[in-house]
Amino acid sequence: MIITVLIAVPAGIFAALKRNTFVDRFVLIATTIGQSMPFFWLGIMMILFFAVKLGWLPTSGSGTPAHLILPSLTLAAYAVSQIARLVRSSMLDVLGHDYVRTARAKGLRERTVILRHVLKNAAIPVVTVLGIHFGILMGGTVVTETIFAWPGLGRLIISSIALRDYPVVQAGVVYLAIIFVLINSLLDISYGFLDPTIRQR
Repeated sequence: MIITVLIAVPAGIFAALKRNTFVDRFVLIATTIGQSMPFFWLGIMMILFFAVKLGWLPTSGSGTPAHLILPSLTLAAYAVSQIARLVRSSMLDVLGHDYVRTARAKGLRERTVILRHVLKNAAIPVVTVLGIHFGILMGGTVVTETIFAWPGLGRLIISSIALRDYPVVQAGVVYLAIIFVLINSLLDISYGFLDPTIRQR
């Protein structure tokens, strides 16, 4: 999720601010490609290229920060693509509002206008989709941890299914569901900080 936010939000902002330029087209093409690649295929391709061919990163396992890079990028690719497109469309929608033109007419710096007025108001749909993607990422860990032999909850669930250890499968699914509910509850609370009218209600 950290990788998703750090890459997708700036990419979406730049694409919106540079609409119909090379930057915008590059972001749209890259996000389209990213959305079309499933977790299992992308993970295998990243292992073949970065670990086998180039030898930069380990192929699987755990123990060092380097072991986290490929699985994290594999999980983040789809979310980055969708969030970047959503940030772009939300930014373009907000940029056309009167209060943005008023803020610019008052002489505020462009950076202040973008961060304080545009991005804050464009963030609500993005935060909503981030909550949904958190669940998708947790589901994706089941496949990704199996591909990269990462000893996590997703791999434990797969191993338990193979061994027909149903109590462990049930416990793992319930645990993931509780985390998903807690994260979405925190995101609902964050709406009040992004939009004061929601907080007042």
